Amino acid sequence: MEIAASSSQYVILASTSPRRRELLASLHIPFAVIPSEADETTPEQWEPEQIVMELALRKAKAVQATLEPAAREAVIIGSDTIVVLDGQVLGKPKNEAEAASMLRSLQGRSHDVYTAVACIDVITGRTEVEYRRTTVTMRTVAEDEIAAYARTGEGLDKAGAYAIQGLGSIFVTGIEGCYFNVVGLPLSLLSEVLGHFGIHVLR
Repeated sequence: MEIAASSSQYVILASTSPRRRELLASLHIPFAVIPSEADETTPEQWEPEQIVMELALRKAKAVQATLEPAAREAVIIGSDTIVVLDGQVLGKPKNEAEAASMLRSLQGRSHDVYTAVACIDVITGRTEVEYRRTTVTMRTVAEDEIAAYARTGEGLDKAGAYAIQGLGSIFVTGIEGCYFNVVGLPLSLLSEVLGHFGIHVLR
């Protein structure tokens, strides 16, 4: 467990995502990082918001179950992100070819990005789960650009096969909603939920 600062009540991020870690660090609150090994399979008929809320909560609960008694004064954050196009959920591509295929389907159109945040107070067991949706519009992309971007590997560990905070930004012509939701951790939502647990970013 890697602790960024000491505190009587710290936050545990149930994720190894470097993007989520960087975003959480920007709030300047004490936190630790513990990987979550939660099962991420869901029924095909589930709605997007149901998927992300359930998976975010699973991740937080999986980490909660691993904590030693001495580390139990904490609030655990679980988060999950999916990309949805025409009702179809696009997860992380398995390889370069699948990444290119996803990018082809997204180019010249708008899609939705859902991210959920789940928080658990380890001592009381109190749980809160919320989500946000952001609409992203991409320009029409030439085939050689799609192939070149897929070869960079940047999108291989990201839902929808692109990183809006990286080279993938050159494809995006507009967003409606929270930018950080697309990156993977909606900070406005997170700070609001943490406030309900007595953790206030600006106090």
